[in-house]
Amino acid sequence: MTITTTAAAAAGPDSSWFRGLGLGLFIHWGHASTQGWELSWQMTGGVHGQLPELDPVGCEEYFANAADFDPQDFDPVQWAELAWTAGARYVVFTAKHHDGFAMFDTDLSDYSITRHTQFRRDVTREVVDAFRARGFRIGLYFSIIDWHHPDYPRYTDGTVRKPYVIGDYPRGTAPQWARYRSFMLGQLDELLTNYGPLDIVWLDGEFEHTKQEWRFDEIRAFIRERQPDALVNDRCLDHGDFTTPEQQLPIVAPGGPWEACMTMNSTWGHVLWDDDWKSAATLLHTLVEAVAMGGNLLLNVGPTGAGQLPEPAVERLEALGRWMERNGESLREVRPGLEIWQFRGPSTRRVRTDGGERLYLHLTMRPYGRITVRDLPVRRVTSVTLLGDGGPLKWTFQPRLTDVHAGVADPRGELYITVPEHRLDELCTVLVVDLGPQPLERPAAA
Repeated sequence: MTITTTAAAAAGPDSSWFRGLGLGLFIHWGHASTQGWELSWQMTGGVHGQLPELDPVGCEEYFANAADFDPQDFDPVQWAELAWTAGARYVVFTAKHHDGFAMFDTDLSDYSITRHTQFRRDVTREVVDAFRARGFRIGLYFSIIDWHHPDYPRYTDGTVRKPYVIGDYPRGTAPQWARYRSFMLGQLDELLTNYGPLDIVWLDGEFEHTKQEWRFDEIRAFIRERQPDALVNDRCLDHGDFTTPEQQLPIVAPGGPWEACMTMNSTWGHVLWDDDWKSAATLLHTLVEAVAMGGNLLLNVGPTGAGQLPEPAVERLEALGRWMERNGESLREVRPGLEIWQFRGPSTRRVRTDGGERLYLHLTMRPYGRITVRDLPVRRVTSVTLLGDGGPLKWTFQPRLTDVHAGVADPRGELYITVPEHRLDELCTVLVVDLGPQPLERPAAA
């Protein structure tokens, strides 16, 4: 596969649109869902030392399962509508996971949904079309490793440790690797050229083989030539446009654009025994914290073998949707708000057209007594309201004494807010503090 790069494509893509998206939907789906197996990792018995533990399935048994994949209830329009109502504004769909099974129409392998199953429909195209029509930014996940391909070489029960140990994997000859890498780029080319403009190319599998073997600079140039505006995640090592911490929020916000990718339960695919579902409140609080740190949350769902979204996932997305209908303004196209010492919780902000600001204070725990917000320009506060119903809240303030004694016209100080118990939201209460562009002559404390 020849790699070419023009001067125009060498410049990095604009990532400003990625900041402030808030919620994205990650979709992990493949033939393994028909058995309730974890996608790809079931054949390795999971990863040594990593939860959850998985019962290993024979490699050939796993690969052969693809022939029975027939998701007759697949309805991507319904998926898109549910995700949009939940507040998601971008989607990342698994076009191919580590097991090598292509969920798209590929001319380079018969191990695909269009050639190796009873279903024989290009679900990647249908997902892309449905979500694009609804207004989503479009991302495709592509694993650069392929445990089914003979030149990778193909995983067997005799060549892979179970559970999997990071860094210990089968290796082929140099000619095999050259052939495999050409195949991998060929499939990536199909995704980059056959599905319209892509906003995100989400690579995975960097943990097998070295950076030198992968030549990530060439992979990034390959993508840029075909999709110059697409962002690529940091698993294209040293050449990513955004970072992707997995399953946990970072302690400190990464520099530059980022998202946290996370499951609703403990597995990525549809796993029958996995009923360890996070509550809607927990998922929402994670989203709120990610946005307050300047990132996004890419929340995963694993459809069933029939093509349906699991009921617990639907219930949680619907709960997010109800909350978003009342409070979504606080998470869309906003930037991080106050420091943690100013307000003990996540917060976001936006600049108003009049030059003032609107602060959103997210109460992820029930308050005890009044809420204190520190180091605000207190004489600029014009109102404090509850976002969910728009009604006013009681508030007062105390300017910093040193500012008062010095005659500072725009003093900073503490804001005190009272929130009645009966007005708290069951998932997350959002307070709105509006600040004018200039200090008021007569404070408007209520």
